[in-house]
Amino acid sequence: MGKLSSGVKRHKQSLKRRARNRHVRSTMKSAVKEVRAQIQEKGEKSAEALRNAASVIARAGAKRVLHKKTASRKIARLAAAVHKATAKK
Repeated sequence: MGKLSSGVKRHKQSLKRRARNRHVRSTMKSAVKEVRAQIQEKGEKSAEALRNAASVIARAGAKRVLHKKTASRKIARLAAAVHKATAKK
């Protein structure tokens, strides 16, 4: 019966990991939406929102919720969007 109990344990672990990953991904998406909203409003706080979002995305990459290069790409594209929006002023 050893295999059965190890399967149960693995399933419990996967559920925990899934919950953790979903939380990180959800937090990341919210941060990105905040940056995009600031860009749309031409808000002065877009740079601050970008700093926060970059931190959240980098942490997701470090925790392997995202691939490191995917995290870097997302940060770069957000930064470019903020730069483009603030450069027009």
